[in-house]
Order: sequence, then structure tokens, then C-alpha cells
Amino acid sequence: MQTKRLKTLLFLLKLAVLAVLLLSRHYEFSSYFAAYQHQADITISFIVFALTASILVSVLVWLYRRREKIPSGKADNVIIGLNNIYYLVLVGAGIMTTLGYWGIDFRTLFTTLSIVAAAIAIISKDYIAEIISGIIISFSGEVAIDDYIRIGDQKGKIIDINFTKIALLNEDDDVIFIPNAKFFSSEIVNYTKREIKKVSIEFEVMIQYLKTIEELETDLIHAISDYESHIEAGTYNLKIVEIRKDSLSLKFQYVFLREINRELEREIRRKTVRRIVNYVKKNLGQPKEEPGN
Repeated sequence: MQTKRLKTLLFLLKLAVLAVLLLSRHYEFSSYFAAYQHQADITISFIVFALTASILVSVLVWLYRRREKIPSGKADNVIIGLNNIYYLVLVGAGIMTTLGYWGIDFRTLFTTLSIVAAAIAIISKDYIAEIISGIIISFSGEVAIDDYIRIGDQKGKIIDINFTKIALLNEDDDVIFIPNAKFFSSEIVNYTKREIKKVSIEFEVMIQYLKTIEELETDLIHAISDYESHIEAGTYNLKIVEIRKDSLSLKFQYVFLREINRELEREIRRKTVRRIVNYVKKNLGQPKEEPGN
């Protein structure tokens, strides 16, 4: 509630400052400051533009929160995208304001420096691509803040989408930054968007230390029996993904009954992985018997 009041007061303060600045544009400074009239006009114009854009973004964010019923203090893709566009426009306005202090005509400047501008665009094309990709991702419905995804070999929860990178929080609590352009052009698996909450744990076991698939599956199911109230009965499945010369690539899967927090999901995953390790250690030195022995 206190934060909401502060935001309301800040919004009203912006409106008041904007009104004062708009009124001040109709008056000229005294003769003592007449020499700085041009710089003052440019500075006031920049502040008016910045405040207007900030108020517009605040109104759009408020309307969006109200429509989507998003609580105050929590941001999603659209809110982050609007703020990123505001900051981008503000930087551009700041550059133009700085050039305006020296009385540079923008049309003449862009015409004269067209070749330089083209060279700068070529040099910074990767950075521009990152920004454009970030804006597109922000307003898309494919991924969102708090979604659990996989991109390449990386898995984690999206915790931020900024101008150039997307931040993932993996299961080891490491923050991984992925460039927006790579994210935009890569194949992404969004586990959060699935209608069912299926968990897959991939691992590899040497064939000589594996007695039977059924025994390992039973062992894994028993390992997470304490969490059976969260898991749909009959959804346990130990799947053979690939058969190699000396090993098997396996995938242990199960489906949650309802949405659970990431901490509990990580705890179940950790317990399953440890059970796999214990199973392999238990069978070390006890390779499976060959037929006919």
C-alpha cells in the first residue's frame, strides 16, 4: 500500500512539473539570462518530452495491469517491453538535445553524415539486432517472466528480459545471460506452456551396471514415493532414448497433479538423481550376467 501511494504521488508530481514547464514556455527569461534562452528552451523541451513519455508509459502500464489483473510490483513481458522502448526513445531524445545545444540542424546533419551513419549502422548491426529481438520477444506470447524453458543445453527460469539479453536462473541458482538474437533464432522448449506439468530427467547408465530397466524404474519410483501426493498415479515412465555401444541414454518422466513451486520440483529432481547415482554405485563390480552363465 505504501509503495502504491508513493507511485501515485510521483505520478501527480510529474503532472505538476509538466504543467509548470508548459506554462513557462510562454515566458522569456530576464535580460540577464537572455543569452541562454536557446539552451533553456531546448532543455525544457527535452524535460517536457521525457515527462510526457513517462506519464504515457505509466498510464499504459496501469491500464494493462488493470485489464490483465497483474498485481503492483510484478512485471511481465509487455510491461518490460514498454519500459525498454521508453528508455530507448529517451536516449535518442537526449542525443538530439545535446546536438541542439550547438544549433545543429538535424536534417542537414543526417544528410551530410549519411555515409558515416551507414557505416555506424553496419558496425552496430549486431547490437541493433539484439535490441529489436528483445522488443519482439517482450511483446510476444511465446515466453514470459517466470517461464521455465530450455534453449540449447541451458535450462532455467526467465527472470529478466532487457535490451540485449535474457537472464535465466538455472537449477544451481546460476544466472545465465543469453543474447536476444540467439534466443530469438533458436529452438526453445517452454515447459510452463504445456497443458500438463511433465518432468523429464535425462541420464546415462553403463549397460554393464544395469540389471533390468524394470528394476531401475521401480527403484526410482520408490525414491520419490514421499511426493506421490503431488504426482499423478500411473504417469511414471522410464524411457529408453538411445542405445549406444556400452551405455543407455534414459529419461525418467512423471506428471504433476497441479502447479507446484520450483523448490519442491527441484527437491524431487535432486532426490531422483541421487537415487540413480546410488543405484549405479550399488551395482559397481556386479555386472549383469551373460546368458548361458
